[in-house]
Amino acid sequence: MDSVTKLIVQEIAERGLEPGDRLPTERDLGERTGQSRASVRRSLATLEAQGRVVRHVGRGTFLAAPRPAGGREISPAESLATRLMIEPAIMPAIITSARREDFDEMERCLTGGERNEDFDEFEKWDAAFHRSLAMATHNELLVKISDLINDARLEPEWGQLKRRSFTAERRLQYIRDHRDIAAAIINRDIEGAQEVMRIHLLRVRTNLLGGL
Repeated sequence: MDSVTKLIVQEIAERGLEPGDRLPTERDLGERTGQSRASVRRSLATLEAQGRVVRHVGRGTFLAAPRPAGGREISPAESLATRLMIEPAIMPAIITSARREDFDEMERCLTGGERNEDFDEFEKWDAAFHRSLAMATHNELLVKISDLINDARLEPEWGQLKRRSFTAERRLQYIRDHRDIAAAIINRDIEGAQEVMRIHLLRVRTNLLGGL
């Protein structure tokens, strides 16, 4: 955990915030921690990717409910198999329920990924983009399922595989995939969105596991 993120976590603890409580604004957090708004924004993105906070465009950042601990590590193969079952299947719910602020959040995550060539930073925005899709369903159970799936990305085995397979060319391909997914959603193209998501996840599986 970087120093700015630690300061934000400390600020949350000192304020006694509970799940559902709104965090101070980026400007306020910057003033309280002595950090720039850009640094605060990056740290909030890290906490969001970890499922520790929830960010809503136009409303603010809120402390997320803690997730249950325990159980064995989820393998990358299990995670990707589950994603292939779930993420294409929720496209109708996304396209039916998505609002303007959901499209704005998708764009924020897309732009964040495009601006960061570093593996760790790109991985955070990658996770945030996929979570923004679940959030666009406005179905709390689907969001919780998405958070569980994102938890698997924090497992050591996943991180090692992803880092070893990460290249500049693959990063650009993932960016193109994400843009295609978002475009299909904005165009209300259910079948197209399902297909590009399936292709994207199969690509990720091939890059990580050799297509097993």
